[in-house]
Amino acid sequence: MSEDNDKNQDEMADEWAAAMAEQDDTEKAQLENLKDEGKSIKNENLDVILEIPVTLSMEVGRTNIAIRNLLQLNQGSVVELDRLAGEPLDVLVNGTLIAHGEVVVVNEKYGIRLTDVMSPSERIKKLK
Repeated sequence: MSEDNDKNQDEMADEWAAAMAEQDDTEKAQLENLKDEGKSIKNENLDVILEIPVTLSMEVGRTNIAIRNLLQLNQGSVVELDRLAGEPLDVLVNGTLIAHGEVVVVNEKYGIRLTDVMSPSERIKKLK
């Protein structure tokens, strides 16, 4: 049984490594496209921009509740969200939607597999 578990963990580790490598390749291609689309921006200025940290977050859903109901929440409370089970999550950068994705678990850690991503030029326009 432990051999199967070790094998399964090795397979998951390989999947995670492959996903990260694929992401690196995709990011490199997107950066090249970004440089091509922004020809008016000098390369040294682009390098400075690429080093700016941003907050990346995933949103499962939202809801509005009255303060009265908020104050009644305690451990075990369930809050209904505006999204159906199985719907993609929103991927936000500094609060701006840039993609949709689904939750994955690899080596007991959560990750997100992006399923629909805006083009680099669309993302830049939304961040302005």
